[in-house]
Amino acid sequence: MSKVVLLRDRAFIAGQWIETDARVDVLDPASGERVASVPQCGVDEVSAAVDAAVPAWADWRARPAKARAEPLHRMAQAMMEREEELATLITREQGKPLQEARAEIAYSASFLTWFAEEARRNYGETIPAPAADRRILVLRQAVGVGAAITPWNFPSAMITRKLGPALAVGCPLILKPAEATPLSALALAALAEEAGLPSGLFSVLTGDREAADVLGRALLADPRVRKLSFTGSTVVGKKLLAASAATIKRVSLELGGNAPFIVLDDADVDAAVRGCLVAKFRNAGQTCVAANRILVQDGIYDRFRDALGAAIANLEVGPGLQPGVDIGPLIDRRAYEKVNGLVEDAMSQGAHPSFRSDQAGQAPQGSTFFVPTLLEGVTPEMRIAQDEVFGPVAPLTRFGSDEEAIALANHTKSGLIAYLYGRDLSRLVRVYESLETGMVGVNTGLVSTAEAPFGGWKESGLGREGSRHGLDEWTELKTVTVALG
Repeated sequence: MSKVVLLRDRAFIAGQWIETDARVDVLDPASGERVASVPQCGVDEVSAAVDAAVPAWADWRARPAKARAEPLHRMAQAMMEREEELATLITREQGKPLQEARAEIAYSASFLTWFAEEARRNYGETIPAPAADRRILVLRQAVGVGAAITPWNFPSAMITRKLGPALAVGCPLILKPAEATPLSALALAALAEEAGLPSGLFSVLTGDREAADVLGRALLADPRVRKLSFTGSTVVGKKLLAASAATIKRVSLELGGNAPFIVLDDADVDAAVRGCLVAKFRNAGQTCVAANRILVQDGIYDRFRDALGAAIANLEVGPGLQPGVDIGPLIDRRAYEKVNGLVEDAMSQGAHPSFRSDQAGQAPQGSTFFVPTLLEGVTPEMRIAQDEVFGPVAPLTRFGSDEEAIALANHTKSGLIAYLYGRDLSRLVRVYESLETGMVGVNTGLVSTAEAPFGGWKESGLGREGSRHGLDEWTELKTVTVALG
């Protein structure tokens, strides 16, 4: 295949690269410099995307699973062949270190590959009928035109995690990427076009926060859009869920987390610290699965704190394209102010930073670089223990018994993921079975993979992405009863 240009500055609708009168700048969060600008889409663009998606759905769902899988395989292959270009694009618009951006591209491609294969296994059922002259079949069929709204923290992976299953079962997808990171989405559209994906099956509508509101309302109001998949904040997710009720859309929501990271007193301290660095500081803490409340048992607390503090002190902060950087910038100044506000609120109530990166105080005034911080003396009532931090701050809390750890871990409206470190298997089982979360990482700080279901309990969302269960979110059941005569 010839190599297409990946840096696109037009929206992609109905197989066409389109322009609008108004444009929105995309800024490098490390420098504030303009990377590109993209169209400000509106209601007309939504109508064009849906008008193209409806007939595309009729054709695409009728194709054999093998045929639907082929462009997904080609897209995944192209992504890995151009990993460095795509990763650099992520770092420029999102800020994460380049090595993390490379990992995201591999992770993104894995969803396309996985669901290309799962397309062949979208099995139905045969149910024993109550009468000899009856046969009962259950089919799984594509739900219809889907809309997706994705966040800025993983601007490629959060798209392919939705695009893969949608296309695999026969659904078109209309995407509104985050206003801060549209370039990765447009690059995926370019690769989809190159891979031979038919027109109308994948559209990308760009725009700022105001446009997101306009586009979201238009998509949700259109009865031809049968499905909404959203990844983002719980506040926005609740609003989208309410708005979807008017047309009774299928809704999948991957919302905020407030993950506990539990270190039992028989844990391998070094392993727990390594896991905590991944779970807490990946993407500068800007992940829904970031360890937000680090709960450490009394007997091991001092050793763990000192070891984690020493590791934090060695973290390198800087622009993501700079070699050796561990922590890039936060996405914008508003994000910086939120994290700083949570830290200041906690300190006003008795918490104190015991370790900070050696680069403390070196960030330029007005920048979005936040110094990695270990915060002690955090209590469950503090805002930093209740709100998703989304920054490189590790709040530590002591606990005595396993029962206390479980109670602290479950003391939140969220229930996306928990992390648990220890050696005694029976003890680990008792604890993780008591945690009110959709996922648990036991002696690991990294759990997400295309093969496993991803999603949460309580206010962390509805539905699952990844795994075979990810197909279920994009299908409807049809019961067929046949009278033999």
